[in-house]
Amino acid sequence: MSQVARVEFVKNARKPDDETAAEGTLHDRLLDQWGAAIVDGTIAPGDRLPAPDLDSQRPSRTVTREVTRVLEAMGLVTVKRKVGATVNPRQLWNIYDPQVIEWRLRGPDRGRTLHELSELRACVEPMAAQLAAGNADQDQWAKLTRAAIDMVANADRADGPDYLRADETFHRTLLEASGNAMFAALGDVIASVLSGRTRHELMPRKADEKALRLHGDVAALIRRGDAEGARHAMDWIVDESDRAVEQMTRKDSEDSAPAADKESSES
Repeated sequence: MSQVARVEFVKNARKPDDETAAEGTLHDRLLDQWGAAIVDGTIAPGDRLPAPDLDSQRPSRTVTREVTRVLEAMGLVTVKRKVGATVNPRQLWNIYDPQVIEWRLRGPDRGRTLHELSELRACVEPMAAQLAAGNADQDQWAKLTRAAIDMVANADRADGPDYLRADETFHRTLLEASGNAMFAALGDVIASVLSGRTRHELMPRKADEKALRLHGDVAALIRRGDAEGARHAMDWIVDESDRAVEQMTRKDSEDSAPAADKESSES
């Protein structure tokens, strides 16, 4: 790790983006410190993990080993005897791990990450809706319908926790109702997209009315067994979500540009 990168690593470690990480256990804080630094490139592929820097607190060797094992399970590092933990190239990361997704969303790769996740959703969710029309049971249809109703009830607070909870329930249930275990296993990934949009203020205050209506339509079409109708409606929902996130991301970049220019001119 270069001297500049090390300074940046220490600075970010002392001022973590996530309040929960700052108040959590030493294990959680060290995991967040190292993981975020790997994902945003502060610790580069091939680098060894630096010494922990958690202000005045020093994690034990046991904590350090446990955190290293978690990072290894995520594919972020490789541990070798007499060498220690070295950072892996991106192609070895488990990019479907919800924590890796969150670190990517917090870093400079946010726009690309959201776009890649939107492309994944576009491939999976319309097909899941089509399959659900033939496979969903009564309980799953009821959960889809209730989630769609709850989304409407919280439409004026689409950037809030109640709307997010309903939205996550809808999309998790849709994947489960497809009857495809591979699709169902992507529930945490899709939930990471939805929660990430809210956490990073990429959700509008008021939900799109057509998107709300189509969530209800998907539930109704699945109950009627209309596979093509459900697929078409889900196609539109995913496309609209991608457009909305792209618009909010662009606005976020435009808003941050003047601040960055000002900071640069003052330095």
